[in-house]
Amino acid sequence: MLNRLRWIIVLGAALCALARAEVDEYQLKSAFLYNFAKFVDWPPEAFSSPSDPFAICVLGENPFGKALAVLIEGKTLNGRSFQLRLIPDAKHGSTCQILFVSSSERNRFRSILGELKASAVLTVGDTAGFATAGGVANLTLDGETIRIEINIEIAKQKNLRISSKLLNLARIVK
Repeated sequence: MLNRLRWIIVLGAALCALARAEVDEYQLKSAFLYNFAKFVDWPPEAFSSPSDPFAICVLGENPFGKALAVLIEGKTLNGRSFQLRLIPDAKHGSTCQILFVSSSERNRFRSILGELKASAVLTVGDTAGFATAGGVANLTLDGETIRIEINIEIAKQKNLRISSKLLNLARIVK
């Protein structure tokens, strides 16, 4: 009985640590999305008016929970407030400045990215191969470290200028 209780405690502790790690991962990825806004320049046509908010959108299942909404609440960038949108399809993505494409959409990456090819949207994913499939940035997990992959060619096609400070942190992919 005592051994069984020990196993239950060990298993419970392991599950709690795993749950905390997942929350921490998406809290960190929220911070990356927020900070991408500071290190990328969008062309003027990315906004319909000077008062438009800076839209960070999520397509597919929202892995951030409330972390992203809490992080951007009350923040501004160049006089624009931040807005979080959960969007149902890629058509709505063209009104976003940053679009996080959830791994739940992995089977539709190519069609989603194809629909947004001509728009000045910074597409970000966190699934292997996202940036090489035509996304601009991919956040990968390497142990406990989040790594950034950037497809510079796709960024150029979208008229997005990425700061050298961000590029120095990233692995460049094609």
